[in-house]
Amino acid sequence: MDYTPHTEQDIKQMLDLVGATDVMDLFDPVPQGLRLDRPLDIPPPMSESEVFDLLAGLSSRNTATDELRCFAGGGAYDHYIPAAVRHLAYRAEFVTSYTPYQPELSQGVLGVLFEYQSMICELTGMDVANASLYDGASSLVEAVNLATSATGRKKVCVSAAISPKYRKVLETFGVPQGIEFLTLDASKGQTELLETADAACVIIGQPNYYGVIEDVAAAADAAHSSGAMLVVHFDPLSAGLIEAPGAQGADVVTGEGQSLGNDLNFGGPYLGIFATKIENVRRVPGRICGATVDTNGDPGFVLTLQAREQHIRREKANSNVCTNQTLMAIVATVYLSWLGPKGLEELGRACYSKAHQAAELLSSVPGCSLLFEAPFFKEFVLKVPKPAKQVARDLADRGFLIGPAASPDEDCILVAVTEKRTSEQIEALAKALADVVA
Repeated sequence: MDYTPHTEQDIKQMLDLVGATDVMDLFDPVPQGLRLDRPLDIPPPMSESEVFDLLAGLSSRNTATDELRCFAGGGAYDHYIPAAVRHLAYRAEFVTSYTPYQPELSQGVLGVLFEYQSMICELTGMDVANASLYDGASSLVEAVNLATSATGRKKVCVSAAISPKYRKVLETFGVPQGIEFLTLDASKGQTELLETADAACVIIGQPNYYGVIEDVAAAADAAHSSGAMLVVHFDPLSAGLIEAPGAQGADVVTGEGQSLGNDLNFGGPYLGIFATKIENVRRVPGRICGATVDTNGDPGFVLTLQAREQHIRREKANSNVCTNQTLMAIVATVYLSWLGPKGLEELGRACYSKAHQAAELLSSVPGCSLLFEAPFFKEFVLKVPKPAKQVARDLADRGFLIGPAASPDEDCILVAVTEKRTSEQIEALAKALADVVA
């Protein structure tokens, strides 16, 4: 049994209203070369159970990360998610929440987001954080918006050790606004801070895309000496071992919060972390939850400093972002609460030690070596004697997910090791790699 929401009479009335004679007339603006020149190969109408079986069959063609031993990195990581996180964060009161559009009625959600902001401030070493953004890439864009607004400059220095995908997003947003992007060399693993004059900001990672630990304090000195701001894109789970970017001189800290209790989710939804110094608070994008008291003197929460948003400042606003991934931020809050400071440190040490165990074993495989000698956290670049993409495919056939290829070197591949990987899995990966590259 099929269901069509519009009758023929409904369709005729709508076409008459817009002055069209046929539904296909609505596609006239689409160039002919871009139109599908064949009918869609879809089955006839089905019942709900039949559709479910069809989709289940299609999805079974994929291999999920749960079916592989995941050593993949590059910005999204396979960390353990405690049962308590799913039990609490996915309660009905939270799971239906996108962004509260009557926020003060959602005191529970606002309370959790206030705690989220407080935790992010502790992790980053900054004064103020927003209630999250869409993902790490959009957070980095908003950092550039803040820096160009604050400095009045249009040049941005970006480390080559920032994710290639993030740099593409930066250019997509920034080039139409007249922003010039200068790439800083990172051919030795760490960023070379040679040219920052007239820049609005300098952007580095901590750890960077190659997993290498950067000298944030030196980057801050280099940026500030030329009047630029320092933006650090960091891994929040590194905070248990590595000093907070804010304590080392960063002006804005961004990050991808997927690793804070969120699944890989086939690439999203994710969680954009954004924090900065108090003097930049009126340039902060998105939403900020504040604690206050009501007319009776009772404590409560509100969305505060909304004058900076586009619905009041309009064309004068730094950003057009006024929303976030609320549920992902709630998940992160529960996860960090469960983990605690001691747990965060223990997790960081586990990732660090297992990554270094893997680096030693994998680099001992004939033909393989570490690309950089610089210190790293939980991820490293492995040079292999065959094309990296082919090595990744062959390892996937043997049950290991690895990569992505570390651009621009086609014979280099990223390897990430989280607390979930066991010594036995690491040893098995080394044996499989030896077979693949032999």
